Order: sequence, then C-alpha cells, then structure tokens
Amino acid sequence: MIACLLLNEIVTLMSTTDGDDTSPPDLFSSEPAVKHTCTAQDLWKGLTMNGTVINKLRVPKVHSLGEPGNPAPQKNNAPAKARSAKWLVPAGLIMLSAIPLTAGAFRLTQLASGAAITPENARFFASPIPVVLHIISVSLYAILGAFQFVPSLRQRRHRWHRIVGRLLIPSGLVAVLSGLWMTQFYPWPKGDGVILYELRLLFGSAMLLSILLGVAAIRRRDFAQHGDWMLRGYAIGMGAGTQVLTGMAGALMIGPPSELSRAILMGAAWVINLAVAEWIIRKRRIPRAHSALAVVTHPH
Repeated sequence: MIACLLLNEIVTLMSTTDGDDTSPPDLFSSEPAVKHTCTAQDLWKGLTMNGTVINKLRVPKVHSLGEPGNPAPQKNNAPAKARSAKWLVPAGLIMLSAIPLTAGAFRLTQLASGAAITPENARFFASPIPVVLHIISVSLYAILGAFQFVPSLRQRRHRWHRIVGRLLIPSGLVAVLSGLWMTQFYPWPKGDGVILYELRLLFGSAMLLSILLGVAAIRRRDFAQHGDWMLRGYAIGMGAGTQVLTGMAGALMIGPPSELSRAILMGAAWVINLAVAEWIIRKRRIPRAHSALAVVTHPH
C-alpha cells in the first residue's frame, strides 16, 4: 500500500506539469486516508503517462561501427609521417656525401692494391698516411654526424648522442688536421691556385675552431652553444659534398672551370653550407628565447 501511494504521488507530480488539476494526496493530513487500489495496469499507465519516466530510463541506441551510414573512423597517419620525416635529413646528408666517400674508398683501394702511379695520385703514394687518416675520419664524421640530426637520438640525456659524440669529435679533429696538413705540404693538384689554397686554410681553420669551441661549451655544460658550434663544424666538413653540386652547376653554366672559377665554386659550397647552418641555428634560438622569457615573466 505504501509503495502504491509513493508511486501515485510521483506520477501525479509529473502529470501536473501537463495541466492536470488533480491535487496530490496529503500524506500528513489529519483527514482519514482514502483507500487506494494499485493494479499492474494502473502502474503501467502511470509510468507511461506522457512518456516522462520511460523516456528518461530509455537507453540510447548504440550504432555499430560497421552499420551503414556510420563509417569507421579514419586512422591518423600523422605520427607515422612525422617519424618518416625525421629521417629525411640524415638520408639527405648521407646522399650528399656519397660521391666524396665513394671517391675516398676508390683512393684507398688504389693505395692498398698498389695501382699505377700517375701525376694525379703521385702525392698520395709519396705520403699515404695523411690521406688514409683523412678518408677514414671524414667517412665516420659524415655518416655518424648525419644521425645526430634525428631529434629522438639527439636528446641531451640520450646515450646514443653521448657515445656518438665521443667518436665524432676525435674523427672531426683528425679530418680537419689531416686536411690542413695535406693543404700545406702536398703538391697542388692541377687547377688549384693561391685563392683555393687560402680558402682551404681559412675554412679548415674555421672547422677546427668550431669543434674546439663545441668541446669547450660541453665542458661547461652549455648544451645550446655546444650544438651550435658542432653544427657549424659539421657544415664545413660536409663542404666536399656540396662542392660536387656547385662543380656540376658551374660546368653546365660556364663549361670547364678555370683556376679562378674553380676556387669560386668550391668556396661557394662552404659558404652555402655555413649559411644553412646559421639559418638552422637562428631558427632554433627562437623557442629558446620564448622559454627564457616565459621563465622571467612567470617565475615559479
């Protein structure tokens, strides 16, 4: 009886919002209680009145992904594309250095197999140690250095970056010192002149200075300056790859190079590489400046 009274009370309260003038029973009135009869039919009619209760209890239909008109969500391929894009830079750098490295491997084969001595290779047979050291160190420097451009491998606390860095710095120093030695003591090859000789000394010294400044920066835990200087040194070291491109462009535009045009084309390759390195450095300095400004304006 009590349950029926409560249920009738709920149904009555809901029905009054639709213009029903029936007053609800007063459970606490002093008047004698009116006998109520509650049947299953009455309960169902009360619950379905205006659809109020049933609509609130109704569970919404869940459509399956395979139903017509409800296509499955498209997979997001952005992370996969981003991961692929990260490897474009090292792949491009290795391709850029492919021709000089292939020429170096050919030179090592000549020296090891005792090939015929010609005016072009006589200086290498006369003093093979500098050129052997140069080819091996440049190969390590070019290939391992390319993978330092992968962000996930370049993280400050990542073991790969530290291990490869301990190989890159010595190989870079051997490459530049052996290159400077050959520039100074090997006879000049055909087509070289004073201008190219001075350019080799200039950019070789700049590469050496960049590596040393990068080492000094990492010793004082200045990671930003370390990365900047090592990038500059790597850009100069990759000059041989860009010189292949500038040489091809020069041959197409002006034909066989003269002593002056050869020096200009080879010098332009170093300048292009350094310009790209400086652009990268300036670009990544912007987030650093924003982070520093955020720390100053919103200190913890």
